[in-house]
Amino acid sequence: MLQNTQAIIFDLDGTLVDSMWLWNDIDIEFLEARGLTLPETYQHDIEGMSFTETAIYTKELFRLPESVDELKTIWNRMAIEKYTYEVPFKPGAEKFLRYCKGQRIAMGIATSNSRELVNAVVQALQLDNYIQEIVTSCEVEKGKPAPDVYLEAAKRLGISPEHCLVFEDVPMGILAGKNAGMRVCAVEDAFSEDKQAEKRRLADYYISSYEQVLNHTYEMQASTKLTQIPQQKCIRQA
Repeated sequence: MLQNTQAIIFDLDGTLVDSMWLWNDIDIEFLEARGLTLPETYQHDIEGMSFTETAIYTKELFRLPESVDELKTIWNRMAIEKYTYEVPFKPGAEKFLRYCKGQRIAMGIATSNSRELVNAVVQALQLDNYIQEIVTSCEVEKGKPAPDVYLEAAKRLGISPEHCLVFEDVPMGILAGKNAGMRVCAVEDAFSEDKQAEKRRLADYYISSYEQVLNHTYEMQASTKLTQIPQQKCIRQA
């Protein structure tokens, strides 16, 4: 998987860190305080949206009196403590980061989350020891599945898209990486368990732990095997 890879770009939530679980509770608490109920399709509807796009969508959907900036401030305040103290790495992620650093592979984060919450988890898990560039979808024109955030991350890292490998946990993020012309590895996450088949179909690779990248036990799509066998001889060699 890592052959010819000069940069790795991670999505953050559900991909590099285990944090998707907290947002359902935050959304319920936020809406209940306003006498509203969380729609079953809400999380699906906002998948891939930037923090700002989500605030715009939510404000319009529920006709909220708060401004977009006020909504973002409220959500940051509700989530900041959890991102600081309760969000761990995904299985095998820290070991994988150390390995990539040792191999001098450039690393970045391309996330739909807010800069404030990203900074909180970066500091808590000391991600700045590994990650060279962080781009949020609020800093580019369009959120995922548009390729903007991944292309910007690659640009800042100084690596062309064809030499970048993306790790993502949801279909819209996988599509963003593919639309950027990058290879994509889907990461298993409980939040998107019902989308496993779609994630496998869209991505080039699939893992439940980053250990699988290092021990060559990751899943690979048949189409990826066909394109890589002539070039790599051993398709599982990292």
